[in-house]
Amino acid sequence: MIPSWLTWLSTAMLVVGLLSAAEIAVDISVRGYRQPMRIMEAVWPVTGLYFGPAASWAYRSFGRPKSPQWQHERGLRGPQPEPDWAPVALGVTHCGAGCTLGDIIAEFAVFGVGATVAGEPLYAEYAGDYLAALGLGIAFQYLAIASMRNLSVRAGLSTAAKADVLSLTSFEVGLFDWMGLVYFVLWPAPHHLTPSAPTYWFLMQVGMVIGYFTAWPTNVWLIRRGIKEGM
Repeated sequence: MIPSWLTWLSTAMLVVGLLSAAEIAVDISVRGYRQPMRIMEAVWPVTGLYFGPAASWAYRSFGRPKSPQWQHERGLRGPQPEPDWAPVALGVTHCGAGCTLGDIIAEFAVFGVGATVAGEPLYAEYAGDYLAALGLGIAFQYLAIASMRNLSVRAGLSTAAKADVLSLTSFEVGLFDWMGLVYFVLWPAPHHLTPSAPTYWFLMQVGMVIGYFTAWPTNVWLIRRGIKEGM
């Protein structure tokens, strides 16, 4: 039921995402453009998985210039000027990375065990995705906040939860709405897509991009209120 052109497009987009993630990871770990906020060394490649070349451009524009090595090579010191929207954009990538990794893990787990809720695998995917994203999202946020604010583990986890629960929920709202559209409208029963098909993951890439933009307004509010740190 999947057109051959869509399978080829899906495969190509997945390869582009993997190459973008690998190129960013090599630039950080091999070329030495380490990030002052170490969690961003994971966030940037994960963002490349779904945003592809756009993530590579953003990394070169706002990630690499934060590297002490990059600044040393150019005789610069300290943070460089950025557009007003850059801290929000990077804050959403931070949230999106936790959601993306959680979604990938949960999707394979739900498919592997054949889990359903109310007879529908999609609802099991929703539950698994959200819980996995919540755990990884809070962990990512803790690693960012605790070091910047010098917080204890308990205070750091509490602060991370306050900063990330709303953000990741707004990300997943966009992704889940898209997943529901794919499941019930584009590929309804009995022709549901599964994680074994490249098209499934290409459409997940699309959903993650949608989730990125549905999380944007929430991140604007969180950063302005000082609940979440700009990256």
